Amino acid sequence: MKIETLSIDFTDEQKRYLEGFSTGLQISRVGKGLGGDASAKANAEPTGPDAPHIKAQDRTIASGKKLVEQEKWKREEHPFDAYPRLRDQAAIDARPSPADNFRWRYYGIFYVGPTQDSYMCRLRIPNGIMKYWQLAGLADLSDELCGPFSHVTTRANLQVREIPPKHAVKLIEGIQDLGLCSRGSGADNIRNVTGTPTAGIDPQELLDTRPYAREWHYHILNDRTLTGLPRKFNVAFDGAGKIAVLEDTNDIAFQAVEVKDGFGVAPGVWFKLGIGGITGHKDFATNTGIIVRPEDATKVSDAIVRVFIDLGDRTNRLKARLKYVIDGMGMEKFLTIVEEKLGAPFTRVPEDALLPRPSFDRTAHIGVHKQKQDGLNWIGVVLPLGKVTCDQMRGLSKIAADLGDGDIRLTVWQNLLIPGVKDANVALATAAIEALGLAIKTTEIRAGLIACTGRAGCKFGNADTKRTATNIAEWCDTRVEVDTPINIHLTGCHHSCAQHYISDIGMIGARIPTDDSDDTLDGFHIFTGGGFGPQADVGQEVYQNVKSEDAPVVVERLLKAYLAHRASPDETFLTFSRRHDAASLRKLADEQVSA
Repeated sequence: MKIETLSIDFTDEQKRYLEGFSTGLQISRVGKGLGGDASAKANAEPTGPDAPHIKAQDRTIASGKKLVEQEKWKREEHPFDAYPRLRDQAAIDARPSPADNFRWRYYGIFYVGPTQDSYMCRLRIPNGIMKYWQLAGLADLSDELCGPFSHVTTRANLQVREIPPKHAVKLIEGIQDLGLCSRGSGADNIRNVTGTPTAGIDPQELLDTRPYAREWHYHILNDRTLTGLPRKFNVAFDGAGKIAVLEDTNDIAFQAVEVKDGFGVAPGVWFKLGIGGITGHKDFATNTGIIVRPEDATKVSDAIVRVFIDLGDRTNRLKARLKYVIDGMGMEKFLTIVEEKLGAPFTRVPEDALLPRPSFDRTAHIGVHKQKQDGLNWIGVVLPLGKVTCDQMRGLSKIAADLGDGDIRLTVWQNLLIPGVKDANVALATAAIEALGLAIKTTEIRAGLIACTGRAGCKFGNADTKRTATNIAEWCDTRVEVDTPINIHLTGCHHSCAQHYISDIGMIGARIPTDDSDDTLDGFHIFTGGGFGPQADVGQEVYQNVKSEDAPVVVERLLKAYLAHRASPDETFLTFSRRHDAASLRKLADEQVSA
């Protein structure tokens, strides 16, 4: 009897079921020694670079718990083993399955359907510093393969968008041809390594973070055991420069500090170690009381990550971050395990052994600033919500080559710096920047305005963040004369890519119900009083369910309430908003008249 081939068009839900069913069978075969090697022994000890992750998964299964889908996908086929299939998909312009969409993020590409029928690609740029020719080359690649623009991200990184599936591999390989890479910039990996953007040129810095960020960057890239973590992981290096790195929002925060003499350790510059920051979950990195020699930063980071590999939650993505490992056992027990992994005790000093960190300059990422090198300056270029066109990228690249030192430095404030500009060339460089349609000066509102991609380009986004941010700036600039630095951050969802909790005014996207139907509208919950560094704290929620169209007026009235009721001209919005509870702030804002 001839058996006919069954041909059925399955729904997406059915496809996901079959994919999970297949993965479950594969895990079962591996567990029973029934993999591709017929001679494999039951319960064979995992070997190779993925062994630590497989062992962690096995412990989870043995405890009676179920792995999340992403862990099953990694176990079924490691993303770095699947590159030939990515090439095959690109050859036929195919869209990825949910499992492959996860896997391809290991190469830095994210399929953003259904929001857009295309990929987004995020790079790795350690310490946010690249060469002028790399920026120009990326502009040429984007013109050929992507949308004609890039976005500077809140991890001092670049991402390009609107990439057809057929161009995915060509883009990845073109990025590598430029001496850049996108490997490991998404999914369950250690993300782009941030550092002080003015490293090596900042008059007040204690330490040049570039070599330490670079060392950690290459350590990650060249050790596969550091991929496939329970969840993403962030590391940042602060050299105590003028521009904040927001290192205390990272899983590992290295903060350059000067240790005084007389405390049983060598005086001088060390890193203070903070652990467990994740402000989207309302936590900053905890000060451990530990100091680390800068040359040991990579070894310490490696040990912490390996403990996370062993103990991180592989059953619940919402709890699969370092913070929850520490919360579950306590900091001291966690540090004891890290010391065992490290093979050496930590160095601890009391807080009074450390000199105070030099202060931030909240406007140092914008405009002209003197470097530590005589006669040289860095120029902070304003990018509208991080967006820069390909023509502007090529123009900025030429300015950096002709009038600067050849570097382009990205910041976590979604803009870039051109360093090494001689005093005599500042006016010329400024004019050239303005000829590109950009600026080096802006209003206080625009200087601190941050927005993630939002609903326009991210499936998680609940609101169009960049459009709303633009509307806020255009509305408030003509109605409120803010005379002090202020940060307004808009993030589209609970992932908090724009760090809404740490901003003077923070906004998180929400779907707002309408009165007469089941439809919802773009909107936001609004917070005030968030801060970072010495003023680190999570903002308080002041408004819920504000429609996007109403957000500019709400922000206007909050700013007017501040200007009308601050204790003195020197009082910051942060201090003012923390002096009032949410109800009081709403009352003061409601009393203001919109112009």
